[in-house]
Amino acid sequence: MKIILLGPPGAGKGTQAELLAERYGIPTISTGNMIRAEVREGTPLGQKTKQYIDEGQLVPDEIIMAIVESRLAKPDCEGGFILDGIPRTIPQAQALDEMDLGDYVVLNISVADEEILNRLGGRRVCGKCGATYHVTFNPPKTEGVCNTCGDALIIRPDDAKETIQKRLEVYHAQTEPLVSYYEKAGKLINILSEGSVEETTAAIQTALEVK
Repeated sequence: MKIILLGPPGAGKGTQAELLAERYGIPTISTGNMIRAEVREGTPLGQKTKQYIDEGQLVPDEIIMAIVESRLAKPDCEGGFILDGIPRTIPQAQALDEMDLGDYVVLNISVADEEILNRLGGRRVCGKCGATYHVTFNPPKTEGVCNTCGDALIIRPDDAKETIQKRLEVYHAQTEPLVSYYEKAGKLINILSEGSVEETTAAIQTALEVK
């Protein structure tokens, strides 16, 4: 089972990736984890990557895709894998296809922008102990106060409305075109995710069984 996960920030890709990895016994591969591993191990690719990061520059596609190729060649990927966060652009998708991955499917977890703003914008974090809450789905017993330590809850910069809107703009401009790319290739499975995690999981399982 080889799966590429697409979807906007806050769509729940990470959660679904964990569930799929457990179900099929295959690794979840994310860009961030791959890059950190290469840098930590001090590989030639890791050293090049660290140089760009230290200089505050974006890591070029050719280096990112070389890291992906190196990771997919490891023994734990022989039975399949889940790609989360890669590809982000059409050139990255084309580079993946040049690697000859074999048969794979693309799960596009679709969520409306308004729902994303509600999910991410409602998140609150304890500034002291790090406990996480949500004003709608997991509210604290006392508004604005952590259940565990009693400290004040804060809105992280990443969860500010303006930041979320910017992330969505970047997604629509750079990553959303991948939906059409994979649809034309006959690889795409659309999953509407506006219910619970369990409902989304069930929809994914049904779609994969049909596929």
